[in-house]
Amino acid sequence: MLKKHLQNEGAFFLLRICISYAFEMQFINMKKIFLLLLFSISAYLSAQNNTSYWQQHVDYTMDVDIDVKTFKYVGTQKLVYTNNSRDVLNEVFYHLYFNAFQPGSEMDARLQSIVDPDDRMVNNIGTKENPKNESRISKLKPNEIGYLNVLTLKQNGQSLKYKVEGTILEVQLNTPIQSGESVTFDMNFEGQVPVLIRRAGRNNEDGVALSMAQWYPKMAEYDFEGWHTDAYIGREFHGVWGNFDVTLNIDKTYTVGGTGNLQNPQEVGHGYEDKTQKLNVKKGAKLPWHFIANNVHDFTWAADPNFTHDILKTKSGTELHFIYKNDDKYSKAWKEVQPLTEKALDYFNSAIGEYPWKQYSVIQGGDGGMEYAMCTLVSGGKSLYEIVGTVYHELAHSWFQQILATNESKYSWMDEGFTTYISTLASNKILKGGNGKPNPNDYRGYFYAVDNYIEEPLTTHSDRFNTNAAFGIGSYTKGLIFLYQLNYIIGEENLKETLKKYFQDFKFKHPTPNDFKRSAEKVSGIQLDWYLNEWIMTTHTIDYAVAKVDKNVVTLARVGQMPMPIDVSVTYKDGSSENFNIPLRMMHGAKPTTATILKSWAWAHPIYSFTTSKEIIKVVIDPSGLMADIDKSNNVFIKK
Repeated sequence: MLKKHLQNEGAFFLLRICISYAFEMQFINMKKIFLLLLFSISAYLSAQNNTSYWQQHVDYTMDVDIDVKTFKYVGTQKLVYTNNSRDVLNEVFYHLYFNAFQPGSEMDARLQSIVDPDDRMVNNIGTKENPKNESRISKLKPNEIGYLNVLTLKQNGQSLKYKVEGTILEVQLNTPIQSGESVTFDMNFEGQVPVLIRRAGRNNEDGVALSMAQWYPKMAEYDFEGWHTDAYIGREFHGVWGNFDVTLNIDKTYTVGGTGNLQNPQEVGHGYEDKTQKLNVKKGAKLPWHFIANNVHDFTWAADPNFTHDILKTKSGTELHFIYKNDDKYSKAWKEVQPLTEKALDYFNSAIGEYPWKQYSVIQGGDGGMEYAMCTLVSGGKSLYEIVGTVYHELAHSWFQQILATNESKYSWMDEGFTTYISTLASNKILKGGNGKPNPNDYRGYFYAVDNYIEEPLTTHSDRFNTNAAFGIGSYTKGLIFLYQLNYIIGEENLKETLKKYFQDFKFKHPTPNDFKRSAEKVSGIQLDWYLNEWIMTTHTIDYAVAKVDKNVVTLARVGQMPMPIDVSVTYKDGSSENFNIPLRMMHGAKPTTATILKSWAWAHPIYSFTTSKEIIKVVIDPSGLMADIDKSNNVFIKK
């Protein structure tokens, strides 16, 4: 009965340890034993309730055979699944992403209903006067569609019942998975690579044969919120951390690059081999490419018979692989981007934290650019500046999506926005010779969204924004501004330390927005719940005005709904100037500043006044421009 009340094996185990320890140490005071027991169990259960303390775990072993002529493949998958939650699982779910690339799929339907579909995924069949977009998916022929079919599935050797619902496989378990238990799922599956329409597929515009992302049956994530079984509509991903042991059997003329470390370089060559050692390539039409990747939540690869492969061994110890079309029109840019990629790697290591894996691959494939575990797929490259910005952005994703890995579907702004922030600073410093500081010119997309009434709260699920424009501006631009303004609120150095603390505290833990907020609060000593609420959960806008200046008295007004601390620059009649900082009362603190800190401004009061020591001729609100004030025309007073 006691074990039942303690709810799980872990707490019961702690109970036994505590009692055993107490008697071994000859504790005879039962009060001490009881207190020790309560403290231990309380600490354990508190940890279990914290989103940062447990993750499910997966170990994949896959052997896949690819037919490069038909673009079909068959494979076996052994998946050891460990339930680290406190819950008993009666069912599991897999993602079958390639099923999205079929006429009538949810992705197809969404393309036909949204007012601004992704240009890459539609055909324009109208006129300039009457434009009409037609989903490319709707026109795929049977040999062009994508699919993933599960042929057999067993749990610990016993066959299971399952059902396919679009891009989700629903699996009823014969035996529930207990808390702390590991079970083995054995699967046979088959797939067909679709014509490349979005991210993954065959024969992209650069002529790359296979861009293999979202290609295998992938166990859905289960966390403190429950199962995450989002259909593949076209947006973001969320995955379970684990280890991948993958063997790809493919035509021997194809060069492969992607997630993981190649285990048999002397058996495949293609630029991976040790040139001082003899190759041992087996006879036959295909080569077995054996990759192992540890502590990742996805596995991606690309292959082409006309790939060339360069390796850059960096000073930090990470090998950078560049795999691209062996074509004169691409070679120059793909060579030039290599040392610049190392500089970006060094920047991110310094600004966030150390990249933890042995290699990172930049691969020509996909459409545009897309981040994956230990690699990215990037299309194009006829000039350096066609790809270098994309490479910087996708590489930065390794920290925010592959290591921290917030749930992109729910918090796309934390991934895309934070990635845009750090890659923008890196590009400004490395590529443009700038100072690596935030630039208010990056706010233009946000102001466009506000002016055109398309902004939506960033709590909106990434698939459910009304428009692609609202998603893009919200996730990338407004997410970027979240950090720019945090610089304004808590100070530049505090923000730098916040990013490092956030990374160290929450790497490999799927952090939530509150986790980041708490990191910033702990570093700065400033309370920030109001900021997270206003900027992320509402569409309230910022608008402050200089309402009145009377000799040496300044009166400011909060016109917009969202409150902020205020920096004010004052120029006096004698030509001198002075800077002031007005903390927001809800902050219960102020940023480090050389400005004169005034009494706090309570948000409920729309008007605030302060008195200076001299007569004033000019007042400027937010001289840095980092506050996303939607009407800057009322931010300045100049005495006439």
